[in-house]
Amino acid sequence: MRIRSRLLLLVLAVLIPAVLGAAIAAAYIYDEEQQFHHTSMREAARAMALALDREMARREAVLRTLTASFSLRAGDLERFHDVARRVAQDSGYTIILSDLQGRQLLHTGKPYGAPLGTMLPMEREFRARFGNEPTLISDVYGPPTGQGPYYFAVELPVRRDGQVAQFLTLSSSTAQLQALLTQQHLPARWHATIVDSAGVLAARSEDADKFVGKPVRPELLRKIRANEEGFHEGSTLASVAATAFFSRAPRSHWTFLVSVPDSMLHGPARRAIALLSAITLLLLGLGLVTAIMVARRIARPIESLREAAERLGRNEPVAAQASGTLELDAVQEALVQASERLRGSQAELERRVRDALAGYEESQRALLQAQKLEALGRLTGGIAHDFNNVLQTLTSGLQTLKRQAPEAQQALLGRCQRAVARGTELARQLMAFGRVQEVRRETLDTTARLSDMRALLNGALPTHTQLDYDLVPGLWPVAVDPAQLELALLNLVINARDAMPAGGSVVLRGSNETVAAPRPDLAAGDYVVLTLSDTGEGMKPEVMAHALDPFYTTKEVGRGSGMGLPQAYGFARQNGGTLALESEPGQGTTVRLYLPRARQPLPLRPAAHTLPGLPPCKGRVLLVEDDELVRETVSTALAAAGFDIETASSADEALHRLDGGERFDAVLTDVVMPGVLSGLDLAQHVLQRHPGTGVVVASGYSEHSTQLAGVHALPKPYDLQQAVDALNAAVAG
Repeated sequence: MRIRSRLLLLVLAVLIPAVLGAAIAAAYIYDEEQQFHHTSMREAARAMALALDREMARREAVLRTLTASFSLRAGDLERFHDVARRVAQDSGYTIILSDLQGRQLLHTGKPYGAPLGTMLPMEREFRARFGNEPTLISDVYGPPTGQGPYYFAVELPVRRDGQVAQFLTLSSSTAQLQALLTQQHLPARWHATIVDSAGVLAARSEDADKFVGKPVRPELLRKIRANEEGFHEGSTLASVAATAFFSRAPRSHWTFLVSVPDSMLHGPARRAIALLSAITLLLLGLGLVTAIMVARRIARPIESLREAAERLGRNEPVAAQASGTLELDAVQEALVQASERLRGSQAELERRVRDALAGYEESQRALLQAQKLEALGRLTGGIAHDFNNVLQTLTSGLQTLKRQAPEAQQALLGRCQRAVARGTELARQLMAFGRVQEVRRETLDTTARLSDMRALLNGALPTHTQLDYDLVPGLWPVAVDPAQLELALLNLVINARDAMPAGGSVVLRGSNETVAAPRPDLAAGDYVVLTLSDTGEGMKPEVMAHALDPFYTTKEVGRGSGMGLPQAYGFARQNGGTLALESEPGQGTTVRLYLPRARQPLPLRPAAHTLPGLPPCKGRVLLVEDDELVRETVSTALAAAGFDIETASSADEALHRLDGGERFDAVLTDVVMPGVLSGLDLAQHVLQRHPGTGVVVASGYSEHSTQLAGVHALPKPYDLQQAVDALNAAVAG
């Protein structure tokens, strides 16, 4: 059978059943249209009821936040009035504090101290019925004068010592609920209504001024009270025939209604059925005519397509031949394009492979650099740990000798102490690079902190070198150790100074940047970028390759330790950021410090206070230190200061002695210890089992924070005065 005959049979086989099915489809479409509208109304009403509950929960959350206010708990009502008034002004609320007898104690709509009234009758009825514990979500009520907008309130009990002492009420106009209706973006001519638990309108998407405060029709109110949700057919308050679906909010017990006029609910479906019937009949006639015409013209182009496909299979060029049929011409054009793509695919594939290999090699280089710096960090951190023990022995020994040495030897001992101080600074730089130094993070106002540091950074530059600031307004806060931030920027400024022996300019820029996609050395997120640029000599590529290596320096002997850039890099990595270098010979150097944006709010400045005086040096102290030299030297120095010193070589031994009945006024322990327990474990055991014993923790290298409640911390190496002060404070505490 020829293709033309087959096409005619196919068209008839499709169109004849289609005509018979059109009648069935019309009835089905009408039913589906009604079900669709009902489903849409149900889902919209349910979603809006939940949104209404979320709105009530948000107001309750505001009250819970206010009940936790320090001024309210302290009974400072005047100060709490200021706090509540600011919250109320920002949000358009009225906040009222009442006592258990219903007397209002403060009202944000009135000056503090002005005469106040009593709580609403509905509030008193609710408390009399349900008690003081539940949260009240009131019905709609009008102003006392009877003129003006309608209101509703959320009331939360305020507890003190586990008992309800007062009530905090958040009152707001029902007009604020209009925004909730606007946000839903309902279809045109759909009406949304919010009804309180008594059946009074609180908000309406149309004619709110006319209907808010009026009760719904009695038949609808009976359905609402009998069911949590359902459909209602009737007329609106505006006397428009409509179908409504209502859904009661589970928390507030208010009801959300979505109503659709009957003319909109049934009219489109009926018009669609009529249009569908007309189109079906028209298509039946057009289909028969078109099938005959297409069948005559399609045979020849199909044969041309077969020939083109054979040429494509042989990888020969395919020429386009117009047939007059769009689909066949589109297939012909696709065959032509496929032929062209096949001939160029090999070159494109090779280019993509080269690009992929280049990207892989770049990522591999970044990974190797990160692994190298990580290994160097661990190595330098380990060296710093052992070096700190050596410095601690020297510090304690020199201070003990200085107290006993004659005047003639004081100068020599002083020089030795200064040498030890230089070694201490070097060890701290090593720890910063190794990312193991204890960090005392604070949430800082970045702009204010950088402004405070300007004098310090200027002091590191000669008079013929200028320092300029370029800080964008609204720099995000960062959570870092302030001392380490100062040290990192000071090291960068000193490096810039040394790169400009003839003078120049240094610019410190601050900006906010969002990293959308993660990088090999930086996670995605918000960062404050501190950029330090100089006009110095710049760095050659071979110098750039080693610029972040510890102790690598191109300066003269005695002019630099090679730890400036490594310290800044370690500081950035320790805080979750990174450091990026850009430099060219003769073009200067640019260093970018990426520091994560702090998510905690800026702390309030604490009020100044005076620490109490420390008692004289006395008490029995257990010194826990695994390094024999440190243990012997520190115990001798502390004994000379007046303490009764006992020693232990491990935390396990110290805990055994304490649990065995020995009594000590204080324990001074290192953090990293041999055995099962670390110094931090020992400190926690002492706090739990021996609360009368003070604890001082000394740490020069630890991956654990020593900031424990009730524990005094000493950074290694510490001098004798620091140890004496910490032990005196621990014994006194």
